[in-house]
Parts: sequence; structure tokens; C-alpha cells
Amino acid sequence: MKNRNIQTEIDAGFLYQKLAEHETDETMANVFRQMSNIEKSHAEAFAKKENISLKESMQPSWRAKTINSIGKIFGYNYVLGTLMDTEKSISNAMINQKQAKNQKLTGTESTHVKILRAILEKEKNVTGAQISKFESRHRSVGGNAIRAAVLGGNDGLISNFSLVMGVAGAASNQEGVLLAGIAGLLAGSLSMALGEWISVKSSQELYENQMQIEMEELETNPEAEEKEIALIYMAKGIPEDQANKIAKDVMSNKNEAHDILVKEELGIDVEDLKGSAIEAAIYSFILFAIGAVIPVLPFMFINGMKAIALSTLLSAAGLFLIGAAITLFTGKNVWYSGLRQVLFGLAAAAITFGIGKLIGVSVA
Repeated sequence: MKNRNIQTEIDAGFLYQKLAEHETDETMANVFRQMSNIEKSHAEAFAKKENISLKESMQPSWRAKTINSIGKIFGYNYVLGTLMDTEKSISNAMINQKQAKNQKLTGTESTHVKILRAILEKEKNVTGAQISKFESRHRSVGGNAIRAAVLGGNDGLISNFSLVMGVAGAASNQEGVLLAGIAGLLAGSLSMALGEWISVKSSQELYENQMQIEMEELETNPEAEEKEIALIYMAKGIPEDQANKIAKDVMSNKNEAHDILVKEELGIDVEDLKGSAIEAAIYSFILFAIGAVIPVLPFMFINGMKAIALSTLLSAAGLFLIGAAITLFTGKNVWYSGLRQVLFGLAAAAITFGIGKLIGVSVA
């Protein structure tokens, strides 16, 4: 656990440095550089306490390198969102651990989040948009797409694996299992695609209506909206004078003011509205189908117990990879997450296979 804490600090320092290198706003880049140095100093302090040589373990983990690669493709807002989530999860874990042991909270549990906030507030040229960047509730469109890819493939694999095993337990002919697997693949993919289309489209329509109302309020009553923006930043711990100054600067740009009010007051991330409902539906169909085809493949070429065994093996491998991919969001151990996913998937398939066997015997 202690070595893991050191690695977490090393990874955070690496990712903050990458953020600084790819940030065009010099104020933000300076914040990221300071955070990188702080995280590295934390790693050094941990290592010194545990008599560990950082020269041997100063390299970022595969997770940090993967997150950085994703940032290159989908944008570094994803990396920032990951770091913010990591800081908050570490803070919450420390608080929960102390509460479970009835230990007194000292306020240092959320030190990293407070340090980030303090550095940003001390910047002379800080703007409301820059502060809001750290309040993002999502990992940007790219990050959501990655999450959807992992979860879509997981749904397709587990649901069709369970279906195939259930039918294989009840039926002895290869054609019946193959037909059920293909039917499950198509039905599940179409259902996922339609559900995603409805979800994205309805959310966009609802949010667009709320954003239009907010813009009308901004145009008809700008004084009240300026006070509202100032109150938002005061609620975040910004001193009143600085909050009023930020609000005044923000109001000089109506679009910036609208973006901040939409995010802070309505809780809407405008990045979520940029995606196409049709595109989301197509991606959902493809991702579900990729997961769902894995347990079906063996039955296209062989039959009997050999097909069942190979289907189980391929599905287990797919489940492990999905579990490993999930650690990009959770930060958990790869082996733990991967094997847990395999265990749950195999358990679900075993249950349906057993039920299918009972039904098959009963019908016979």
C-alpha cells in the first residue's frame, strides 16, 4: 500500500507535467507545473520515510502512460478530469478510513485539492473560466467515449456469454446455440443503439432549452446574473473582493458568462452536447456487438463441449481485458479488477448454463 502511494504521487507528477507541456494558457500551465513539483516532493518524502530509492521507481506506471496517450488522442481535458477524480477519491478514502476508526479529522485529508485551489487563487490574472476548469464533473467527450466503449463491450460480452451458455446447457445441437447467440447479438446491439440515441437526444433537447432560458436571463437582467456569478465563487471559498472582480471580468464576455452559469448553476457540461445522437447509437451498436460476438465465435466452427470450453476461455480473456481497462477510471490493481470481472462473468454464465441444463432435462 505504501509503495502504491508513492507510485500514485509519481504518476500525478508525471501527468501534471504533461498537462503543463500541452497547455497554451500560461496561467494554467504554471499551476500544473507547481502541482507537478508538489506531487514529486510528496513521492520523495514517502520514499525517504520508507527507505526506498526513487531512482529505481521514479518511472510513471503503465496506467499513467496510457492516460497520457489517451490525452494525446482525445484531448488533455480527459487527463485533468482523471487527476481531479484521483485527488477527490484519495481525499474521500482517507476521510472514510478515519471515520471507520473513529479518528479525528484534521483537515489535511483534502490537502491536495486545497493546494490546487490555493495555487490557482494566488495567480494574479486568474479568470472565472480557469477556476471553472477545475470544477469539471466529466472527463470530456473523449473520456466519456472511452468509458462507453469499455462498458458497452462489457455488456455485450456478459449478456451474450450468459445467453449462449444457457442455450448450450439446454440444447445439444450447435445450430440452436449459434442461432441464439446471433439473435442475442443483434437484439442487444439494436436495443443499446436505440437506447443511446434516445438518451443523447432527449438530454440534448432538455439541456438546450435550459441553456436558452439562462441566456435570456443573462440578457434581460445582467446585474442579477453578475451577483449570482460572484456568489458562486464566494461559495467555493474565493474572497468576496476577488469573487466580485472575477464576476465583473466574466460579464464582459457574454458567452463566457453563459458557459459558467450553465456549468455552475445548471450543472451542464457543454462538451456533452457536442456529440451526435446518431453517432452515439452507431458506436453503441458496434461496441456491444464486438463484446457479444466473442462467446459465439467457437460455435461457428466446432460444437459440443469443445465449443463450450473455447467459448468460456475466450470470454474469460475478454472479461479480464475489460476489467483491466476499467482500472483506467478506478485506479485499482489490474489483476484484482481483471480477475474480479472474470469471476463475476463466469458465475453468471455458470448459473444460466445450470438453469439451461435443468430446463433441457425437464423438457426431454
